[in-house]
Amino acid sequence: MVPSPNLGMSLLFFKSVFSVVPTCPELYRSQHLNCQLSDHQTVAIPWRTSRIDRSLLSVSETRSESELWAAACLRVRTFYDFNQQTFGIEDHKRYLAEREFEALKERVAGKRKGFRRVSCINATLPASLVCSISDDLCSSCKFSQDGEDRVVVGTLDLNQCSSLPDEISGMKPMGIGADFARAYISNVCVAAELHRNGLGYELIAKSKMVAEDWGISDLYVHVAVDNEAAKNLYMKSGFTLESDEPAWQARFLDRPRRLLLWAALPITYEL
Repeated sequence: MVPSPNLGMSLLFFKSVFSVVPTCPELYRSQHLNCQLSDHQTVAIPWRTSRIDRSLLSVSETRSESELWAAACLRVRTFYDFNQQTFGIEDHKRYLAEREFEALKERVAGKRKGFRRVSCINATLPASLVCSISDDLCSSCKFSQDGEDRVVVGTLDLNQCSSLPDEISGMKPMGIGADFARAYISNVCVAAELHRNGLGYELIAKSKMVAEDWGISDLYVHVAVDNEAAKNLYMKSGFTLESDEPAWQARFLDRPRRLLLWAALPITYEL
């Protein structure tokens, strides 16, 4: 997904980072030299991926601020490549996470102009399982819920709105329904250690269920034109191409050109 216009809707448009997709029209562009937006199409993933017990996986809407914080930390961890030798790098990571956390809270609370509703949807696993795979992932993205320690291993935002900032807009539904019947998926990421476990598909499936509950009839997602893994994920999840970003706009925003993909949900309105 990309850094968030707040690492939420303020971190920049970052390049797609995990083998499945970053679709974030949100993370702000960092001006610091101790990290850069990562692109896993060109940068080797340093972790060996692990298989998980899917019976332990939970995919649901965020229920607490501690879970939102864990999701913000996963986004920073996923969307940026850091020079670990740089002085003060941990302080910089925390700064980015705090920016995304505050922006995410604002969006989920319904305080962001132009958004009718936003939900942060997370895939989580028990901390005991994740710690056996990656100490860093476990310590960075852990939260407590109902007396259990869990770790956010995948996350995305579902945005009910007519358009996302600096992104091409969907065309459906036509007329007055656009502000309440159209939604966008953004800020998708999955921990690199757990790629190839189907977490991206689970997140997309859950976002469709939540969107249907909201009365959404038309669901959209943006993806970089050269991100084949992301396109495969979305198209296998029922999305089709609607339009693509003009080359001049991508150059102006200093990012890869994007495609806009669309999926119809089983809800219709007569407008």
